[in-house]
Amino acid sequence: MAVISACLLFTQSCVKYQAHELNPVQAEQQFRARTPPVPLNAVTLTDFALQFSNELAVARARAAVTSAALLTARQRINPSISLDGGRNKTPDSVSTYSVSPAFTIETAGKRGYRILEAQKLAEAARISVYEAEWQARSRLRAALLSYWAAQQKFQSLQLENSAAIEIAAIYTKRLALGEASAPELNAVLADQAVAALSLRVADGEATRAVAALAAAAGLPAAALEAKPIDLAAFGNAPLPEPLPLLAVQKAGLLHRADIRRSLIEYEAADARLRLMLANQYPNITLSPAYAFQEGFPAYTLGSIIESLPLFHRNQGPIAEQEAVRLQMEAQFKALQARAVGETELALRQYTAALSEWRGAKDTVTALQQQKEAAVVAAFKAGEKDRLDVTQARLSTLTAQRSQQDALHRAHAALLALEDAVQSSPETTP
Repeated sequence: MAVISACLLFTQSCVKYQAHELNPVQAEQQFRARTPPVPLNAVTLTDFALQFSNELAVARARAAVTSAALLTARQRINPSISLDGGRNKTPDSVSTYSVSPAFTIETAGKRGYRILEAQKLAEAARISVYEAEWQARSRLRAALLSYWAAQQKFQSLQLENSAAIEIAAIYTKRLALGEASAPELNAVLADQAVAALSLRVADGEATRAVAALAAAAGLPAAALEAKPIDLAAFGNAPLPEPLPLLAVQKAGLLHRADIRRSLIEYEAADARLRLMLANQYPNITLSPAYAFQEGFPAYTLGSIIESLPLFHRNQGPIAEQEAVRLQMEAQFKALQARAVGETELALRQYTAALSEWRGAKDTVTALQQQKEAAVVAAFKAGEKDRLDVTQARLSTLTAQRSQQDALHRAHAALLALEDAVQSSPETTP
């Protein structure tokens, strides 16, 4: 009766199943109902992206799985119990029964190695959460930069197209007055058609940039359409001076989450190898027993040595895990070398892009603006006509768009540098 009561108690304390159903229709409705934060800028959109990032949610779920696996690794082997009972067929009809519990003793530190492996895998999963956070932030920043570049390009091409239309109108009037030829007008109309086509292409790029930004922020595209977004941070050069190469390389190795995660995963593989080595030694099961038969009790202590190493000494799993550890070592060295190469390349690309932007700003655009100012002054003095002013204005707009393109490349190079070191360059030691 006591045994039955104990079994019922164990049954009552067991964890019960809890249903957790997925509703795709409801999940889609919730997604489409999301509204963007106010005001819209890099900080608020980044926070929103981190809150609703699916990749980050998956990484957190994996971290929860490894944390649960650590609980499993810490568990000791439960004891077991066997019961026997009956009656013999002697004239006295004596009852017989026996109770025999069994306790397994893990040898060679197996439980400690199992816990160590689980701890390392849980730590690697936590690093993966940070890695997913960085990737979500990086995608959002890249999408913001692309959106800013698309908006700037569209606005610049609008002005250029207006200037091209004005030039075509001037040539059309001159042709009517006999002051221009048909081939000249045709050439101007062709330039205006190219400008109009470029404007339509830029409009499509701006529309796609909005959709990409919404996807990176975890929002439906309609939630960002026609919404003002503060992008003033992209209006200037990202940094005044390039960073020292050695400092950035060091930061890349210290701050990159994949480097730290790879190190921890190697330590987990090493712990598992030690567990496989410990599995060469069999566990011991102790089984004390009490038996009562024909009115006389009997006490015994049985023992079992599990899995005697007669046919093998666990060489297969040991060899497999040694190979896994060598693989993890090779992967870490390859990742480390790639990190150094990515950092060097990103820093040089950033330095070159920054120099290109400064050249476009301080030389090409500045000289063209001076040239336009001179043409305007000559026009006011009666030495130039409206066509000269409009053509000078168009040349300035073209130079400014080239400067904006160079600034876009400088910001993109800085984002690539941040991704290479997985840290903001401003905080690099």
